[in-house]
Amino acid sequence: MDPSPSRVADYLDRIGYDGPAAATPETLTRIHRAHMLAVPFENLDIHLGVPIVLSVPAFYEKIVTRRRGGFCYELNGLFAWLLAQLGFPVTLHSARVTSSGRLSPEFDHLVLSVALGGRWIADVGFGDSSLVPLPIVPARTRSADGYAIHVRGEVCTMGWWSHGFLDPRYLFTLAPRRLDEFEARCEFQQTSPESHFTQNTICSRATRSGRISLAGGTLIVTAEGTRTERAIGGLEEYGSLLRNDFGIELTDGEIERLMRAHRSPAA
Repeated sequence: MDPSPSRVADYLDRIGYDGPAAATPETLTRIHRAHMLAVPFENLDIHLGVPIVLSVPAFYEKIVTRRRGGFCYELNGLFAWLLAQLGFPVTLHSARVTSSGRLSPEFDHLVLSVALGGRWIADVGFGDSSLVPLPIVPARTRSADGYAIHVRGEVCTMGWWSHGFLDPRYLFTLAPRRLDEFEARCEFQQTSPESHFTQNTICSRATRSGRISLAGGTLIVTAEGTRTERAIGGLEEYGSLLRNDFGIELTDGEIERLMRAHRSPAA
């Protein structure tokens, strides 16, 4: 996508950021946090039958112009573009997600690193994860916002740091990747019945006190460490939650289709 000051300005407006734009660790932290608080992690297009194409212009049109969210390829793919326009040295990397003691294939997750007098991991596309970039320090662990990066050899592990132990979320190396290398896995994520993205709907956003999520037909709110869950009342309430808490405007037909997905056997 062609660089344009107005495109950058509109993106910063989308995430509610009006602070300094110099390529510094402080700016990176502020922009990263603003993005996490403003743009939801969501897979609604997969259940609406809308293909997700690995294209920065498509990401921009969806996330900035239409004020939607997305999943890792979209969110981090577009965030990498924004950082590059602001002068940050940013690189794409492939990550393998941990689940039940197993590792997913390469390109299952897209994560970014930024070189600023050291290396920082920036990730606005993993859902419930760090609000701020995480520093990479070889052979040591640094935690921030409850999450941390641990490095051993060439392998970096991002996880939840608690009581002196790291509960891993994903593993990656710093080998540079291109966006098109993620195409096959992106196709799998949105079409395979084995993908957890096809099995249920998710729309989730960080808040200043925790996180709010629509997981299938359930509303989950975490605030100051307290988690509450309840069933969503119906089509009208689901649409209202999408609109008021996530800024997502859908038609009644689209909302009804999502509600049917909640009631499907796969959900």
